[in-house]
Amino acid sequence: MHFDLVDLRLYLNVFDAGNITAGAERSHLSLAAASARIRAMEASLGIGLLERGRRGISPTPAGKALAQHARTLLLYAEHLQQDLAEYAKGVKGQVRLLCNTSALSEYLPELLADFLRERPQVDIDCLELPSQRITHALRQGAAELGIVSDAVDTRGLQVRPFRDDPLILAMPMDHPLSQQSAPSFDDTLAYDYVGLASHSALAVYLEEQALHLGLRMQLRIRTEGFDAALRMVARGAGLAVVPLAALERNRQLALQTRPLGEPWARRRLLLCARDFATLPLYAQDLCQALHKP
Repeated sequence: MHFDLVDLRLYLNVFDAGNITAGAERSHLSLAAASARIRAMEASLGIGLLERGRRGISPTPAGKALAQHARTLLLYAEHLQQDLAEYAKGVKGQVRLLCNTSALSEYLPELLADFLRERPQVDIDCLELPSQRITHALRQGAAELGIVSDAVDTRGLQVRPFRDDPLILAMPMDHPLSQQSAPSFDDTLAYDYVGLASHSALAVYLEEQALHLGLRMQLRIRTEGFDAALRMVARGAGLAVVPLAALERNRQLALQTRPLGEPWARRRLLLCARDFATLPLYAQDLCQALHKP
């Protein structure tokens, strides 16, 4: 088939008017141009669409079927045009947001839920990744926004502060490291750990830090979230490194906690983009919602 939306609109105008002359006028085409387009449609399909007579035209069975499908296609095209117009105005769209484990589990759920409730025309594609992969994806244009640790290189990106997010060592009440005021991560690697799931961005980050020291974390078990990990720590299963916000939500647990001595543990989270000013309006709205203290 070799015809376009103009042909379909013309055909429907002819179909509804009952003659080619009136259909051509409705389509703002000359009679010769309209007749040529109808003949070209019939030639493309290899079948007659209209039967010509002295009193006008009448559709063939194929012509009636085409009219039905043409109305559906033109309706979809109209909806498409309306949707794209909303995107162009920055009213409707989807924001791809990449974030690390801490941001996704501790800070974003309520913020994103409130934003989605207030802006039903905007969707969010939220994906958890390690901070270094997030900055790479942003530089490549694979996402509009990211939330990363300030420990990673953000050159080439614009950043705004998001949250202070120190990492804290959690341990059972009687653990040997509880005698130290600020144990190092190196010190902890001699002991068993309760770790996060292997796909967790924080799990990947901590295991990379251990490898930098030439060591490995002694993982007894992996869990899907901070709450489960801390409950296991409280029952003596091992150590865990978690964001301060996760500890504050689990104050009822019998735990010893210590700040880690490494600079990377005293981290802040940053909101990043290639250029905040060039983001679509709906993505800029999300930035404003996330930037609030």
